[in-house]
Amino acid sequence: MRSPNPPLGGLSVDDFMRRHWQRRPLLVRGAFPGFRSPIDPAEVFALAERDDVESRLITAFSARWKLRHGPFAPDELPSRGRRNWTLLVQGVDTLHDAARTLIERFRFVADARLDDLMISFATDGGGVGPHLDSYDVFLLQAHGTRRWRIAPPPQDRTLAPDRPVRQLARFEPTEEWLLEPGDMLYLPPDWCHDGVAVGNCMTFSIGFRAPSRHELLRAFLGDCADEAPQGPDPRYADPGTPPTRHPGELPAAMHGTLSRWLLDWRPTRAQVDAFIGRYVTEPKPSVWFEPPTRRLSDDAFAARLADASLLADRRTRMAYRGNRFFINGEDLRLEGGLRAPLKRFADVRRLPPGALADAPVDSPLFCTLRAWWDSGWIHFAPADAPAPGRARRSAP
Repeated sequence: MRSPNPPLGGLSVDDFMRRHWQRRPLLVRGAFPGFRSPIDPAEVFALAERDDVESRLITAFSARWKLRHGPFAPDELPSRGRRNWTLLVQGVDTLHDAARTLIERFRFVADARLDDLMISFATDGGGVGPHLDSYDVFLLQAHGTRRWRIAPPPQDRTLAPDRPVRQLARFEPTEEWLLEPGDMLYLPPDWCHDGVAVGNCMTFSIGFRAPSRHELLRAFLGDCADEAPQGPDPRYADPGTPPTRHPGELPAAMHGTLSRWLLDWRPTRAQVDAFIGRYVTEPKPSVWFEPPTRRLSDDAFAARLADASLLADRRTRMAYRGNRFFINGEDLRLEGGLRAPLKRFADVRRLPPGALADAPVDSPLFCTLRAWWDSGWIHFAPADAPAPGRARRSAP
């Protein structure tokens, strides 16, 4: 699982991106040869008990579909011996180191596009029904077997009435496969699919975020509204206005001024660039970071920068563009010698000892790294901890 090789069988990344990405499905038999799930069902059920984890239970008992949202106490889940139910747990890559390690194999697609790894546990006959997604997804069979049926993007997207989950009213599959552990199916956006468990099974779904234009605009305009106004902030005024004979009519002068304020406003290029970087690195609302249990003095932190590797927390999202670096919805400007190491950090998610150790303790970079560490966004690698009695370099 730690191999850097992409799980595409004999297909190269270039060929996959050119022929299949956002174009057509790909079935990869033995994408992970000899695969054994690093997460067992008991761990999935334990995650579903947490109130900081997004989970859903979908049942189709007696042909009646029902949806419930977690958290779920252990006695709230049906028996594993009962057919036709599915438990979905989102964001497992932010909760489990092995899941985070697994999605490293899919980093031939930019991190900014990665959404999360979802686990589906289903008993025999379980599934969510025929549906389509608006994003790319890799469906890795982790345990047991699942039958997948797929069809091209449909002209008719009518949904089945009275269903708690979005299911297509009409679904005519064109291809069908039975996936076993280690097999993987890639589906582009809008391809119809229906996965049904054959016996108890687990499937890992590696999904990629694809914001719509309306979603982006809503977030951007809200971000702009939250920013402190640049320059004077005029308030509407109408001194000398004569008394109105039609109090219910919207005054032309008022409409003209307000419409001009709206139509004349334009975001700056800097606002747009900064927002996009913050937007694609913003963790989901359910993601929480764990600060270190032991606080370090500035001198001790500087010594650790010199002696230990820096690791990004599995929940941390990073990106860069030009001289701007973005991390977990925040941004900073990269000056001169900082560009290469921090870009390397975003690409590899690890920096060797000393890579950022030359920053004085009163420098903005040192304070920034210290804040990231204090917040649990980055960690020092345990394997690089100095042996007892080893001399530490004095702080800059």
